[in-house]
Amino acid sequence: MNVVVVGLGKIGLPLAVQYARSGANVIGLDVAPAVVESVNAAIEPFPGEHDLAAGLGEVVPAGRLRATIDASDAIPSADVVVVVVPLFVGQDGTPDFGWMDSATDAIAAHLRPGTLVAYETTLPVGTTRDRWAPRLEAGSGLVEGRDFHVAFSPERVLTGRVFADLRRYPKLIGALSARGSELARGFYESVLQFDERPDLPRPNGVWDLGTAEAAEMAKLAETTYRDVNIALANEFAVFAGTSGIDVAKVIEACNSQPYSHIHQPGIAVGGHCIPVYPQLYLWNDPDATVVRAARSRNAAMPAHAVDLLERLHGDLRGQRVVVLGAAYRGGVKETAFSGVFGTVEALRSRGALVTVSDPMYSAEELEQLGFTAARAGDPVDAAVVQADHAEYAQAHEGDLPGVRTVVDGRRILDASRWPTCTVVAIGAPAECNM
Repeated sequence: MNVVVVGLGKIGLPLAVQYARSGANVIGLDVAPAVVESVNAAIEPFPGEHDLAAGLGEVVPAGRLRATIDASDAIPSADVVVVVVPLFVGQDGTPDFGWMDSATDAIAAHLRPGTLVAYETTLPVGTTRDRWAPRLEAGSGLVEGRDFHVAFSPERVLTGRVFADLRRYPKLIGALSARGSELARGFYESVLQFDERPDLPRPNGVWDLGTAEAAEMAKLAETTYRDVNIALANEFAVFAGTSGIDVAKVIEACNSQPYSHIHQPGIAVGGHCIPVYPQLYLWNDPDATVVRAARSRNAAMPAHAVDLLERLHGDLRGQRVVVLGAAYRGGVKETAFSGVFGTVEALRSRGALVTVSDPMYSAEELEQLGFTAARAGDPVDAAVVQADHAEYAQAHEGDLPGVRTVVDGRRILDASRWPTCTVVAIGAPAECNM
C-alpha cells in the first residue's frame, strides 16, 4: 500500500512512521524544506515525541518512509492520502481554512482514480462533505464516490505519546460513501494495532460512525466535554477559594462516586486542541450557551490567578514577579494557547515587573516569545506557577531569593519546601499555606 501523509508536524510525522512500521510505503509531503531534509536524514525535526527518533531510524534507512515538498512526486502513486494539515481559528472563533485549502488543491491537482483521501485534522461538522469533497472534485475533474473516496477520521492523540495513544483509543471513521467506509476501515486496520480494552462497550479497533458528520462531531464533542468539565471545576475552585474550602478535597470526595468525573481546576487550558475545538463547535452551533460560558470561564483563569496573587501579596506595582512555566503543559515544549500569555499580560497590567522561567526553554527562546527571561539567583517578590513541569515538584524557596508569595496554578509545589512564604493553590483557602 502506498500512503501519502500531508503535513509532517507533531501528529503527521508520527503517523507516517506508524504506517511505515506497519508495512506501508509512505511519502511525507510538507511545505517546509527543513522538515523534509530532516526526515530524509532520519532526524526528528522537533523534540519530545516518545519513540519517534527510533522509528525514523528504523523506517527511513529501510526505504519505507521518505519526504518531499513536491505534490506531483507524491500524490499520483498514492492509494491513500492522509491529511494532517493545521486548521487555525481566529480570535472570534472563525476557522481559517487557508492551509488546508492549499493542501486540498495540491492533492486534487494530482489525484488519480481509486484513491482514498482521509482527513484527520479536526473540523467543523459538515466540512468534509461540503468543502473538501467539492474542492477535490473541482481540482481533479473526478467524482467523489465513483472515481475517488473521501473519509474523515479524527486524530485522538496527545503530543509526546502519539504511538501509545494510537493503540489505546478506537479509531473513528466516517466516509461519504459505502465504498469509502470500506476503504477507510481496511486502511486503518492494516496500519494500526490496538490494545485490548475490556472497559469499552465493544472491541477496541476501527469504529465506523456511519457518516463523516458523525465522526467530525465526535471529535468536537469529546474535546468540548473536557473544556466544559474543566470550566465547571474552575467555577468550583473560584468559589471554594473565597469560602474557606479546599476544592481538591471536594473533588476527590465527589469522584469517589461512580457518576461524578469532575476534572482538575487550574490556571489555564492550553494546547492546540481544548481551547480551539469548542470554538469550532460554536461555529456550527452558536446558540450553545454552555459551551460559550465554559470557554469564557477557562479563558479568564490566568487573570483570576493574578487577582489571587494581588489579594495575598498586596499592590503589584513595581513588584518583581516570575512566572514559572511558558509551556502549556508539563514536559511538552509547546506554547500554543499557553496560560503564560494571559498571566504575563495580567501582571503587566497591574504594573508588575514580570520575568518568565521554563526548564525547557532557553533565555533566547523566551525572549523570542516576547518575555523577559528570568535569571537563576535573581531576587523576586512573588511567583506564579503556570506549567506543571516535574522539576517544580522539587523546587524550594531558595530557588527564588526574597520570594514572599506564590500562587500555585497547577498544585504541583511541595509547600513544606516553602516554609517562610505564603503558597496558595487555585481553589484552596486563601488564608492557608496549601
